Amino acid sequence: MTDPSVPTPVTSIPQATESVSVPQVRFRGEGGKLLLLLPPEREMTTPTAAWTDLWQQLKQRLNAAERFWQANTPVHLIARDRLLDARQLQAIADALTDAQLQLKRVHTTRRQTAVAAATAGFSVEQQPPIVHLNQEESGQALAEPLYIETTVRSGVEIRHPGTVIVLGDVNPGSSIVADGDVLVWGALRGVAQAGAAGNSRCLILALRMEPTQIRIADFMARAPQTPPDQYWPEVAYVTGDGIRIAKASDFSREALLE
Repeated sequence: MTDPSVPTPVTSIPQATESVSVPQVRFRGEGGKLLLLLPPEREMTTPTAAWTDLWQQLKQRLNAAERFWQANTPVHLIARDRLLDARQLQAIADALTDAQLQLKRVHTTRRQTAVAAATAGFSVEQQPPIVHLNQEESGQALAEPLYIETTVRSGVEIRHPGTVIVLGDVNPGSSIVADGDVLVWGALRGVAQAGAAGNSRCLILALRMEPTQIRIADFMARAPQTPPDQYWPEVAYVTGDGIRIAKASDFSREALLE
């Protein structure tokens, strides 16, 4: 019989702990530039999904002693599906500047992030989100149009898998590359490419057509050396003779059948 005055020894049974892998902000060198990779939003199921946590991770990486980059290295932000506004993008750019790095381009699958980046003056490449299609669904639709309500400054490049609409000017030294049409509600003075995926029926339209170069699918043309005496809205399109430019008021879609 057990003596109740004597304590019964208790064996401590260790409990299994679940290892939680927290997505991390990472840097990776590639071809003379630095990739800043943010965790995909769909993988963030814990409080670390908050912007403040990503921000703290970025600051820790930048302040770490084991820096492997040189000063003034260009940085491409791989934002993936993460939604970032102009304030957050500028904060990232400022933090990189403090670390002697330069944010040059933003890669994203989110249209809102692409608009914010272009508005803030960064080059943008918007990739379409990954979609798993059945064999019967082999056709691929264009992404929704990208609306940019600002002037596209020199040195900025906009890439989008759909139509790009700029409510402002496109300055010399900048470029727009779209799988759909390019519509500029202002002066087009930079480089514009429509139908970048190969669709020669795409159009380039501008209120003032003064491009450095225009491309539609595999066709290319340059602006005439002598500027016209008067400007009006014009459309660039492909015919059997190459790229033509016509007044918007005179243009008809039937011209694409020539």
